[in-house]
Amino acid sequence: MATRKPSIDQELIRDLANILNETDLTEIEIEQDDLRVRVSRAGTPQMIHAPVAQPQAPAPQAATTPQAEAAPAAAPSSANAVTAPMVGTVYLSPAPGAKPFVEIGQSVKEGQTILIIEAMKTMNQIPAPRAGKVVSVLVTDGDPVEFAEPMIVIE
Repeated sequence: MATRKPSIDQELIRDLANILNETDLTEIEIEQDDLRVRVSRAGTPQMIHAPVAQPQAPAPQAATTPQAEAAPAAAPSSANAVTAPMVGTVYLSPAPGAKPFVEIGQSVKEGQTILIIEAMKTMNQIPAPRAGKVVSVLVTDGDPVEFAEPMIVIE
């Protein structure tokens, strides 16, 4: 009665984890014969926190409108805005021509993918930091985004 216990190749897993660290990938998966190994880094897009100085960023762009109206409009949206955790190109759908991840008025769950940021030829899924309703989409498909730039407002 010999039961065959599958052995886990810990060296392979370490090698894959090192590849993730060296290349800044968020996930890697390999399959050989009956063995399938997937290593994922879930903590990468968790840097979605707006710095205190962020509400000042939209004000210079709105300089052509009366400043009395622009400042109050920017403050509420930036408090609930999902900001870019990295520099890259934003994509609102999983593929060209596909339905967007989210639309204005749609309810989202915490952790649900709301858009993708391509950085260094790597597609990074950006999750919703909280549950709520999408009030505004501040970027368009293919736009370049800067670190901490507001992209979507969820209330």
